Amino acid sequence: MAQPNPLTTPPPGTDTYAGKGEILHPAEQHAFPPFETHTFLAQIVWLALAFGLLYYLMSKIALPRIQGILHDRATRLSADLDEAQRMKAEADAAGAAYEKSLNEAQGKAREIAQETRNALSAEAETKRKSLEAELNQRLAASETTIRGRTEQAMGNVRTIAGETATAIVERLTGQAPDQASVERALNATAH
Repeated sequence: MAQPNPLTTPPPGTDTYAGKGEILHPAEQHAFPPFETHTFLAQIVWLALAFGLLYYLMSKIALPRIQGILHDRATRLSADLDEAQRMKAEADAAGAAYEKSLNEAQGKAREIAQETRNALSAEAETKRKSLEAELNQRLAASETTIRGRTEQAMGNVRTIAGETATAIVERLTGQAPDQASVERALNATAH
């Protein structure tokens, strides 16, 4: 006789699987455990106890903690948003103050530049006028000196011309001309 294969043969006293076409006796059939009617009441009781305990734990322990965390987070977010709004307002105020001070500084710089231009212009005008006055004085002094020297030179020319004319007439005629006739001749040629 052949020995049964221990890997494929179930041990004695265990339920065997119904093969194709075999029908098991109702006492041998097993339903899905939650649908078994003889354990249905116990399952309902345990379900109610587990649900009640879970509901109690959630409502008294877990949910208050979660609610506290959410409240703290909302409070922190609100505080952070308020702080950000305050900082934005400060930054806007600082920006406006900076713009105002920048405009004031630019206005003051323009005023200082205009005052400096006016002062330099007035100083340059004063220097120009003093230089013009000095130049006019020098020019007048030079013109006076030139006129004096011109008159002196012309006086010297007249004297030299008179002496030269007297020497020429004396050489040509052999006698010295009278001084009145030389003066008349010089006057006639001068005009």
